[in-house]
Amino acid sequence: MYIQDGIAYAGEQKKPITVSGVRPLPDHQLWIRFSTGEIKLFDFTPLLDMPAFHPLKETDIWNGVYIDYGVTVWQDGDIDIAPEYLYEHGLPLEKKESA
Repeated sequence: MYIQDGIAYAGEQKKPITVSGVRPLPDHQLWIRFSTGEIKLFDFTPLLDMPAFHPLKETDIWNGVYIDYGVTVWQDGDIDIAPEYLYEHGLPLEKKESA
């Protein structure tokens, strides 16, 4: 049991998933390491036609990815994507593929 904001919850509190490592790859792929230690590959291509992510089509902007407080961001934080979304939709990589 744990208490958050004065409310008691059953079970144990889960730590939020955050991004601890990110690398831009060709073809709008991201190599991502999460706070769980897992490494995944995320294909950003389907999201690029959304207005919020349209600037990421430019290679210079795409390659400017970085982590801000566990969140993957671009352009001084003007563009970001939730770590949970990346985790849920990323494809797991084998350890030998992550080097």
